[in-house]
Amino acid sequence: MTGRARDELIRLPVSAETDVFTVRRCGREVAAAVGLEGQDQVRVATVLSDIGRDLVHAGVKATVRFVLQEAPPALVVEFGWHGGAAEAVLRTGRDTADRLMDGVRVSQDGGQHVVSLHKLRSPAAHTPAAADLVRLREVLEQRGVSTPMDELRAQNQELLETLETLEVKSQELMRLNEELEETNHGVVALYKELSEELEETNRGVVALYAELNEKSSQLKAASEAKTRFWSNISHELRAPINSVIGLARLLTGPGADPLTDDQRRQVELVNDAGSTLLSLVNELLDTAKAESGRLVAQPTQVDLTAICLQLRGALRSTMTSREVKLVIEEPDPAPPVITDETMLVRILRNLLSNSLKFTERGEVRLAIDADEDNVRFTVSDTGIGIPDDHQERVFEEFHQVQNDLQIGVAGTGLGLPYARRLAEILGGGLTLSSEHGRGTTVVLALPRPDPRRATPAGVDSLLIVDDDAEFRDRLARLVHGVSADVRHASDGREAIEAIDEHRPGLIFLDLFMPGMNGKEVLQVLREKPEQRDIPVVVVTSSAPEGLDLTGAGLRAGLLLKSQVTPETLKLAIGEAFAVVARTVPR
Repeated sequence: MTGRARDELIRLPVSAETDVFTVRRCGREVAAAVGLEGQDQVRVATVLSDIGRDLVHAGVKATVRFVLQEAPPALVVEFGWHGGAAEAVLRTGRDTADRLMDGVRVSQDGGQHVVSLHKLRSPAAHTPAAADLVRLREVLEQRGVSTPMDELRAQNQELLETLETLEVKSQELMRLNEELEETNHGVVALYKELSEELEETNRGVVALYAELNEKSSQLKAASEAKTRFWSNISHELRAPINSVIGLARLLTGPGADPLTDDQRRQVELVNDAGSTLLSLVNELLDTAKAESGRLVAQPTQVDLTAICLQLRGALRSTMTSREVKLVIEEPDPAPPVITDETMLVRILRNLLSNSLKFTERGEVRLAIDADEDNVRFTVSDTGIGIPDDHQERVFEEFHQVQNDLQIGVAGTGLGLPYARRLAEILGGGLTLSSEHGRGTTVVLALPRPDPRRATPAGVDSLLIVDDDAEFRDRLARLVHGVSADVRHASDGREAIEAIDEHRPGLIFLDLFMPGMNGKEVLQVLREKPEQRDIPVVVVTSSAPEGLDLTGAGLRAGLLLKSQVTPETLKLAIGEAFAVVARTVPR
């Protein structure tokens, strides 16, 4: 017997039909005494009756004992006998026990067969005390042998109690069904109400989306109108300004009629004012181009030493104060930079000019340093600085910080926004820190080529997509050292099929092709998770306005057909690998 036994309540013989009646009655009384519920009492009595009859019909003399088990709390009934095996003796009783009892275990020790039946008691059930168990034994021993009539009356009583229980449960079930039906009515009503509210909300969302689309279209039209206005005004102003500057230079140039000192000073003022106005107009035009996405970076290997010399020569002629020192540090050795040289010079000249404008004494310094990921251009000054509440607003178009120096300085408030936009086009960023009255520091960070990624030793396969067969053959000869497996496609759809069939390690993609063009092929690639990290070099005769190949756009390198050389090819491949490494999450 498993568990920890506490007391044996009574032991009875089972050898005749009358013994079966006695065991059944005794089992029910014991079950009631130890706290089993009414239905469990009937189950115990039914199992004892069926097993007892099996034993009597098999002619086996058995003994049954009732034990109160302590842990886990249960009533245990054990049948034991010598002779026939349990499988042969127990026919109906074993099936009944498996269905109605909580545990049935059959064991054999020599010639002794034992069947243990377990009925678990509720932990909250009252456990009889020792005195109660003694009285229970006395009562059970005094019951005597039960007759068939006693058993019949007992079973009738059990049947009546079961019917009453079923009637109560049936009424309870009917009540629960009524409550459930009422609840279902409420749920249906709530669902209908929620559906109506959801439908109304959806209508509101649809109307809101329509309004947002309309506003977006209006905003886009306004932005395009503003860009056209800037561009047209800039172009219209440049012609007369250039004329003014040209005439002023003619008046002061060689071969011109002699001028008095006062006349020469006035003409020089006209020339200076015209030059300032022309630079403002050019800045306005460049800002319009940058905002509309018509500026496209054309990365090449940049000579930083040459850029430093160019900036030093261009800016020293514009310095108006002898108390300001311009320091441009030439890096030694200069870190390799692959970027658009023209845009880089414009950014640095813009930042240095700003610093010179708002520095009365001290110095303006350009320092260049690099780490594994970026090349940093740091422009610092000892000027008037920028108040904390204006340090982000200076990157808003037309915003200018009001101060004493601002009165005598020409400007549109477009310089820093323009510089930041160019930095983003180059795949970098522009950050500013300043202390009011102490100076300002602006850092331009541009990604540097990683030799492990940007200039791969080779790729497993390479795909050239171009509708010009002659150019495909020429390019294939140049890239033979990059990959021995060079494949060809003559249009965009053929390229998509080739990429799906065999993923290449690098793609050269013509931008202008009949049918599906290169930009559409790129868009398909960048939308597929398994293909978005394939490096792509866009090959074209000329880069169209509005083409954004940077991290914010289609993420590709650029190679002009008119400039295809081993050096430019290497740079374009490096940029293709670098831009994918910067923008595609790993």
